[in-house]
Amino acid sequence: MNAEPAAGLADALRRALGPRWEHNNDGTRLEVVHRDRGSPYRSPRRVPDWAELLDGLEAAFADYGVPRAQPLPLRWGRDTDLTISAVQALDPYLKDGHPFTYRSGYLPQPVVRFTGKRDAQGELLDGFLTSFVNVSHVRPIADVNEHAAIFDEWIGVLSRLGLHARHLRVAGSQQVWRRGPVSGVTLHFSHADLPLGDHVLLWNAEHPEHLATDLGSGLERLRWTIGRSSWGQTVHGTYAGSVSPAVLDAVRTSVLLLGSGVVPSAQGAGSALRRLLRLGSNPLPGLGLFVRASYRFWSLMARPTAPWPDLLCAIERERI
Repeated sequence: MNAEPAAGLADALRRALGPRWEHNNDGTRLEVVHRDRGSPYRSPRRVPDWAELLDGLEAAFADYGVPRAQPLPLRWGRDTDLTISAVQALDPYLKDGHPFTYRSGYLPQPVVRFTGKRDAQGELLDGFLTSFVNVSHVRPIADVNEHAAIFDEWIGVLSRLGLHARHLRVAGSQQVWRRGPVSGVTLHFSHADLPLGDHVLLWNAEHPEHLATDLGSGLERLRWTIGRSSWGQTVHGTYAGSVSPAVLDAVRTSVLLLGSGVVPSAQGAGSALRRLLRLGSNPLPGLGLFVRASYRFWSLMARPTAPWPDLLCAIERERI
């Protein structure tokens, strides 16, 4: 395994972030914190709605010359049935050695994952959903200095959202991991002790000149971090508390899948959709209103393939 692309990561971050940051590096684990840390975080009186948050992200990235990219199709069919991460936009470049990517830039990518952390009763923990928007900056890079500069820009983006540098912490192992043809080093960042996302340096293990960055968070997690209200209220709004979080999560994800052209079936993505709809088979007051709210949310990323009443009918047919 060739670790050379990551050899200068700690020094690159030190140069990119400047003297206002303290770096603790024991050769294996790296931690970076602001020298003015310690002041409490106070959330704004008014938390931006989903559209405002997306517009703010797009404008902030654009100020750094990073364009917004269109989402990948939700149906993937390569290594996974469904798109599970924005980093899949880099598959041709990182995995296959081709000189191109599917997408590059600021990518607000709807994803579906069934691997969210759960409690002893099997309920998703706060901060985790089956479907969410993976807010990412993904692109090929020339070297580790560019990777570090991208994180410095991300600090500026977060500041525009009201999440200032003095509350940020970056930490992680500098040891290189490998998954199939791809190697990498992952650093995690948090805001006022709330985990926020990852900054990952990636390269093709056999061709390390194919180097890339994947800086990712979640739109829902960002809004939760800004507002510091309950997780359920942040994600589900007025529907939180009236219905089981598992059912709300299942219906919300089903709207995304159905709106992306997935239909219930016995295999693949359709099988996952059918399991979700069976989970949501208990009585759900206000189902139509919640489906419409979920539809509006997912429409902020990409136009669904059918109008929301059609999706509601599809859900009701499967739940009967």
